[in-house]
Amino acid sequence: MIPLSVSWDGIGGLVDAHERFLAGAPVGPELRGPVLDSWKRCRYAGLEPHRVEVPYTSDLALDDRFLRAADPVLEDLTASLAELSMTVVLCDAQGRMVRRLGGDRQLRARLDEVRFAPGFDASEQAVGTNGVGTALAERGPVYVAGREHFADCLQPFACAGAPVRDPLSGRIEAVLDLTCLRGDGDPAMLRLVRRAARDIEARMLEQATARERALLVAYRRSGGDAAGSPPQPGRPGHGTGPNGGDLGRIELAVLREKAEELIASPHLTLDEVALPGGRTALLLRRPVTGAAGETGVAVEARVLGGPRLQQAGPAVPVTQTGPTTATGPTAGRSVTVPSAPLTRRPVTIRPVTGAVEPTSASPVPGAAESETAPSAPEAARTMSAPSEPGTAPPATAPHPAAMRTVVPVPSAAEPEPIGPEPWAAGGAESRLLLVGEPGVGRLAVMARRRLELLHDAGVRIGTTLDVTRTAEELAEVTVPRFADFAAVDLPHAVLHGEEPEPQAADTPLRRVALGAVHEESHLQRAGETVRYTPSAPQGRSLESKQCVLEPVLAEARGWIAQDPDQCGRVLAAGVHSLITVPLRARGTTLGVVSFYRSEKPAPFEDDDLALAQELVGRAAICIDNARRYTREHNTALALQRSLLPRGRPEQSAVEVAYRYLPAQAGVGGDWFDVIPLSGARVALVVGDVVGHGLHAAATMGRLRTAVHNFCSLDLPPEDLLTHLDDLVGRLDRGEGWAAENSPDSGIVGATCLYAVYDPVSRRCTLTRAGHPFPAVVAPDGTVEFVDLPSGPPLGLGGMPFETVELELAEGSQLVLYTDGLIEDRHRDMDSGLDRLRAVLACPGRSPEESCEALLDALLPNRPSDDVALLVARTHALGSDRVAQWDLPSDPAVVSRARAAVTEQLADWGLDELAFTTELVVSELVTNAIRHATGPVELRLLRDRALICEVCDGSSTSPRLRRARTLDEGGRGLFLVAQLTDRWGTRYTPDGKVIWTQQPLP
Repeated sequence: MIPLSVSWDGIGGLVDAHERFLAGAPVGPELRGPVLDSWKRCRYAGLEPHRVEVPYTSDLALDDRFLRAADPVLEDLTASLAELSMTVVLCDAQGRMVRRLGGDRQLRARLDEVRFAPGFDASEQAVGTNGVGTALAERGPVYVAGREHFADCLQPFACAGAPVRDPLSGRIEAVLDLTCLRGDGDPAMLRLVRRAARDIEARMLEQATARERALLVAYRRSGGDAAGSPPQPGRPGHGTGPNGGDLGRIELAVLREKAEELIASPHLTLDEVALPGGRTALLLRRPVTGAAGETGVAVEARVLGGPRLQQAGPAVPVTQTGPTTATGPTAGRSVTVPSAPLTRRPVTIRPVTGAVEPTSASPVPGAAESETAPSAPEAARTMSAPSEPGTAPPATAPHPAAMRTVVPVPSAAEPEPIGPEPWAAGGAESRLLLVGEPGVGRLAVMARRRLELLHDAGVRIGTTLDVTRTAEELAEVTVPRFADFAAVDLPHAVLHGEEPEPQAADTPLRRVALGAVHEESHLQRAGETVRYTPSAPQGRSLESKQCVLEPVLAEARGWIAQDPDQCGRVLAAGVHSLITVPLRARGTTLGVVSFYRSEKPAPFEDDDLALAQELVGRAAICIDNARRYTREHNTALALQRSLLPRGRPEQSAVEVAYRYLPAQAGVGGDWFDVIPLSGARVALVVGDVVGHGLHAAATMGRLRTAVHNFCSLDLPPEDLLTHLDDLVGRLDRGEGWAAENSPDSGIVGATCLYAVYDPVSRRCTLTRAGHPFPAVVAPDGTVEFVDLPSGPPLGLGGMPFETVELELAEGSQLVLYTDGLIEDRHRDMDSGLDRLRAVLACPGRSPEESCEALLDALLPNRPSDDVALLVARTHALGSDRVAQWDLPSDPAVVSRARAAVTEQLADWGLDELAFTTELVVSELVTNAIRHATGPVELRLLRDRALICEVCDGSSTSPRLRRARTLDEGGRGLFLVAQLTDRWGTRYTPDGKVIWTQQPLP
């Protein structure tokens, strides 16, 4: 069933569509896609609907071989349509009409008026949209009726056309068309013309089979079958020679493949194939002529166990002492190889004709079936993939009677006697391997090489998840085996992993890859931005989402209109043929690929178009996979970078430098943090979440947030990891909700290293949960790995975490990292730690320099795991910036504490803070004396802020509350919170510390 466009004379919808199209306005869905594409091609070709000039060519004719197959089909089709006013039209491969059969007088007269008659051109470039020209352009059956014709003069007609292809080469040989008046049109015409085209193709295939039968009969009559059908290699009961043994299926397949290549090579006569067991198979190519003049080639095989006969390349003419033909053998004649031009001794070679003896007098299987088509001719048509599908077809004329071969000898100076020629009757017996026509053999070799190219494309394209590299792999695979130049153009959105918008002809593209056999093509280079006009083949591919073939580029006016100057230089460089294929995957157009030929003289054909479409289709899937991966990778990377620290926090305890590098396989869960704590202390954290991707990045963000929250409570390091371990366990269990059952849903196994450094005491407390050891670099360059007790990874639970406390000299560097820095698939952890120690053993480096040195020395080119690195150089808070007083538990000491604080602030030049600080100290010391036990300690720290701390022996933490109007107490801590920026409580082994922080003036 064919969906037709709106009837032009019904409601006028198609009339309006035609007028809108000519005016440049968009056309709605009332027009079929093939018709709209044809209209666009007509507009690009410069056709005008009201004026059409039809070229005329006299004495047009088709090949006799084709006509023998087509005539019976055309006669039957014409007879079946005799009662209908409908003509049967046969055109050549250029759309020029050769025959017009049937139809009444009125229809023929009207067709003559519009020049739709023998000799006139019916191609789309000449007369616009019609059954003949559009079938050629679309390379498939089409139905065109009424106003769907682009030219006004053809609108009274309806037509259905279908191309007729050579069943062996796939090349379009002719176009068959049915034409009638519009009122008599019926979509069933398309079914009729398609069936007739298939019947012609079937008869052409039968002719080819009949020719091969005739060639086999001629071979047998010439002496190649002295006792019936020659035994086939590998058939049980028939050895391949005295030293050979039976051929297996694999050996037989190899020999037939070589035989097909020998049939397709008119300049080679002899070939040799090495077989297992030290055997050598010699293949001889013999010309054969059938009784009706059919010309072909027979290939015989002989397996020997002796020295090899090497084929040294191109055939060398050999002098023949007597004529030899396939149909009239002359046994006993000899051919001599002259020694002068090749410095070789003359060698006598006996022709094979008449020299083959039967293996036995018994009948050979298959001898009674001499008039049926054996499997050998069919094998000659086996389709495979050529490595150079565009090479010009070799001559299909019969092989010259004179044999052509090269027979090597050890040396002209040291002649050796040469025994009987291996093809002589006394040698190993010969077997018929294949019979076929050289042209058909060429097609078989080309088909095999096409399959090889497709196989290589499947292996070599898409080895990475990088868009640019995948495009380069497509160019590398196709040049020079398929094309001499291959250009891959993609929009910028695809390169960044984004979903591409609908591609128009003028969409700016970036040339991502350019494969070339040389640099003189004058094509735009890789990295440049390209724009195509709607008339260019690339623009038409983008707009129609179809492949475009320009076999003769010099005649492609739409391509030349793109840039006449540059196109002229390209043509002058020898580029002569073009195929453009849109890169489409999952319903989305990703770009366009252009294949050019210059070195290969043969233009691109229909088979090349199908091969290009298959190659680009495979590459498009790989490019789309790489684009999707790039999008997911960029999303996960953006998420992780948003969750990591964006800058260095304000603190004076350490000078830090950090690096985060994602893995090539995907974003992981490595993270780090620098968190200022109370009392001028700082916490350094490095962690690693199991897995890669968005889940790992999101989990990392949750753990980092949890660590920040626990740090705000001023928990000791071991308690902080205990809380974090419990949190990871609850998150992994789904926190009471149904947990996801996916490989990446679990987070048990995350590691963490947590360190707290106090610049006043210069002491650092560290603890770890399954994380690699931290490194400490002394100011003199000595490197030590802190031997921390090994705690279990987070989420396992059940084991306490232990801490280690160190005193660090000022200027020491504390190096925290994840395992991706020291361990990969080529290096274990121990060797990585040794390398880390060697790199760090350099005094005087800054943290930034240490980061760069570590990454340069330890990071592989393509890291398999992400890396987080944190380097902190310690500072000390000098005694001149610390004031401390031990106070007795006596209310009278409060006034002395206020006086001491005022005096110290005056020494530091902070008189502006004296009143506020006196009030804070008075409130905190009074509360400690009234509500706590033990001695009271008061400490002032002048860092980036003024820090006031009051320590007592109680573990009870005060609470901030709002006092009621009649309450006598409860307002002191509220005043402290209002007068300071921050305040809080931290616990110590001997009690607690109440601290406040005020900004410096």
